[in-house]
Amino acid sequence: MRKKILALTTSSVLSTMITGCAIQPTEQVSSHEWLQDKEYNLTILHTNDNHGNFWKNKYGERGMAARATLINNIRNEVKAEGGSVLLLSGGDINTGVPESDLQDAEPDFIGMNMIGYDAMTLGNHEFDNSLDVLAKQEGWANFPFISANIYKDGERMFDAYKIFNKDGIKIAVIGLTTEDTAKIGNPEFISELEFRDPKVEAKALIAELKATEKPDVIIAATHMGHYLNGDNGSNAPGDVQLARYLNEGDLDMIVGGHSQEPVCMEGAEYAKFKPGQDCAPDVQNGTDIVQAHEWGKYVGRADYTFKNGEFTLQSYNLIPVNLKKKIKVDGKKKRVLIQDEIAQDPAVFAKLKPFQEKGQAALNIKIGQSDGLLQGERNIVRNNQTNLGRLIATAHMQRAKADFAMMNSGGVRASIEAGNITYKDVLTVQPFGNIITYVDMTGQDVMDYLNVVGTKSRDSGAYAQFVGISMTIANNKVTNVEIAGKPLDTAATYRFTIPSFNAAGGDGYPNITAHPAFVNTGYVDAEVLKDYIQENSPINVSDFAPRGEIKHL
Repeated sequence: MRKKILALTTSSVLSTMITGCAIQPTEQVSSHEWLQDKEYNLTILHTNDNHGNFWKNKYGERGMAARATLINNIRNEVKAEGGSVLLLSGGDINTGVPESDLQDAEPDFIGMNMIGYDAMTLGNHEFDNSLDVLAKQEGWANFPFISANIYKDGERMFDAYKIFNKDGIKIAVIGLTTEDTAKIGNPEFISELEFRDPKVEAKALIAELKATEKPDVIIAATHMGHYLNGDNGSNAPGDVQLARYLNEGDLDMIVGGHSQEPVCMEGAEYAKFKPGQDCAPDVQNGTDIVQAHEWGKYVGRADYTFKNGEFTLQSYNLIPVNLKKKIKVDGKKKRVLIQDEIAQDPAVFAKLKPFQEKGQAALNIKIGQSDGLLQGERNIVRNNQTNLGRLIATAHMQRAKADFAMMNSGGVRASIEAGNITYKDVLTVQPFGNIITYVDMTGQDVMDYLNVVGTKSRDSGAYAQFVGISMTIANNKVTNVEIAGKPLDTAATYRFTIPSFNAAGGDGYPNITAHPAFVNTGYVDAEVLKDYIQENSPINVSDFAPRGEIKHL
């Protein structure tokens, strides 16, 4: 694309020179608005996977008020140097912080409006609520929601792209959403939607844009995930495979999300990146790929030059938003800022404070305590059985009077620290409002079910936490199953409980909602967990520690 533009403009100039400038402006062959041989500066700013983090955390990190100050400072700096700025979001505004969840992420969209986002792609968590809520959120936003591969009734549900003109440079930003949304989104809300292959949609759309809009630069704002060398495991293909699928040079940049990585490379491997360090984006098939980790911890900044059709990355940084590190002072650990403090924008702070206070009033209520850490950290709970995963499953199993329980690790969103446990802690761990369901199955049917669910890949939200059951998993098969300490009897009947999300087919689990013995209890998962903690406090974390019940060979 870039070479063709350069060739076209060079041809136009030569033609003009040969004919003695006889071509009038209305007769110009090239339709671009930028000037030949002039160098333009364009800065792309981006965030992703906000997950309700509109407010700073208890250590004073992150928050949209500080983010606003940082972005406004960058805008002023770039403007003073004669450049322009484009601000994009890689999606997943919803779900993760109770103060936001209880208010349908209204404060997050208000904050994004005040910061001045230009466009946002749809993340899978935009479908955690009903489509009515999503429509309300789209109405709140002063910026477009874009996604080329989400269809309803055979038509695209959102605009596939938006065109921006920055100093005469025509920029097309296309939106793409992971096709995994079909299995990890709430089936109750997305049954009428179709999530098509974003690679195929992107290739066709780029060809269409070249023929019609003729953009100078094409950027994809995606929520697909970055997987090293394209190895996506059980996840849908992500940004690396997208870039490789397209023609080289078709896509200038991918602003990503979903895998919640700081995409900083050292050769072909991830760098051991720490806040404040240099960050080199991934480059695949001529496309720069970036992602700014999660929760507004960073603002990604990519500084490009544009000259004669060539769009060239000059520098890239992940700028920490008041992130801190621990150091020892007089033998004690203390948190200190990694970089200079970013002041909170007073207007954004004042606008969002009432939302924070409203949420806090309902959430900071002590419901119990524990004698140690309940482990729900993403990279741990999606790869191993943990005490928190087993605690949640135990609460569900007790409420359903079941023989055993399963809990998808993607539904465990945070750890719970030792000490007092609040209602907010519980809602942070389980923010989706899933319902406890159960089903009675024969032992043979249970075995068939386990051979699907028990073999789900690690490092994915589909990986299951189990309680009340033991098994061996090898060669994509489950064996040595015991329930309540006794070998599974294929002729016996067993009851197990599972979140409604998975019962309806979420995470690629078998849909069991039509089973004649299926029961939706009506009990919300977070409420069940809250009640269990209240009734069994103080929680002895060792009671829920895994003891090798699930063996992976």
